[in-house]
Amino acid sequence: MDKVLVTGGAGFIGSHFVKRILRADDVAEVTVLDALTYAGHIENLGEAFLSPKLRFVHGNIIDAKLVDDLVQQHTAIVHFAAESHVDRSFFEAGTFLSTNVLGTQTLADAAMRHGIQKFVHVSTDEVYGPLLEGSATEEDPVRPTVPYAASKAASDFVALSYFHTYDVPVCVTRSSNNYGPYQHPEKIIPLFVTRLFRGDKVTIHGQGQHIRNWLHVEDNCAGIELVLRGGVPGEVYNIGGGTNFTTVELTDILLRMCGADWDSVVYVADRRSNDMRYSMVCDKIATQLGYRAARDFEDGLAAAVEWYRRNPDRWAPLMRNPYAPMPKGEIAAPTEEAPRVVH
Repeated sequence: MDKVLVTGGAGFIGSHFVKRILRADDVAEVTVLDALTYAGHIENLGEAFLSPKLRFVHGNIIDAKLVDDLVQQHTAIVHFAAESHVDRSFFEAGTFLSTNVLGTQTLADAAMRHGIQKFVHVSTDEVYGPLLEGSATEEDPVRPTVPYAASKAASDFVALSYFHTYDVPVCVTRSSNNYGPYQHPEKIIPLFVTRLFRGDKVTIHGQGQHIRNWLHVEDNCAGIELVLRGGVPGEVYNIGGGTNFTTVELTDILLRMCGADWDSVVYVADRRSNDMRYSMVCDKIATQLGYRAARDFEDGLAAAVEWYRRNPDRWAPLMRNPYAPMPKGEIAAPTEEAPRVVH
């Protein structure tokens, strides 16, 4: 692979992937390109800055010149950068379409021009839409119901079109709900955990019977690396954790782990377009690439809860102003060694 460009590498999943791929002997350099919007924080990379292989670039994937300059220096792209909060997409659909669709097209254009060896586009199970029964395979049509999922489905099509039209070696991964440390508290697990630690109430939409599959972020990153190394260009790979819970079931576990009870829970009216159930078949990546989810859900969740317990300095400021981006150019070194940063 030699030199890998990781977009959105200061985000939740991206930062875990960066730390993983830096450990690979055949990777000489990893460049993170991140706009450091509200969901991207350089602190997520932490000890990764101790590696001389890592370079950080503060910029946006829709900046065509910047993207072109970076892509020509690399042999592979792993594309995490995206707007990803479903609720925000109801009010800022244009931002989601711009970043997720046009940003992907900008990267794919550069990959085409510079003969990139592998382009892994990271997507979501939400593109398949709700399934009241059965499970989606990679060959099933996508039926997104909300602006976020629609923007991701569109970006999947854009990425794959560059394989069919220009032979860009694109693979797409679609993962179920991730969990683990460093996740922004807009997502249900860190949202509930941080609220419970503050003594606040948590809210359940409707009757709390919405079903989601849960995948530890490290397992997802392991699957993405397998696709980067051995995925067949033009193919889609579902990545799931094999653990399904209703919102009520998940809440019960979180209450127990946080030392709270059901008095901390408030039921509210269901939001519009709150898909009842997502489900995927993940046999393809297991059969073709040898993938399996390795982490026990409760062990992984307990470790994540403990991280939030021990690191209130990381999430408490986000509770006050959760969507405030880091000002451009204001990049704090996460270690005593100054990070290698390009503005």
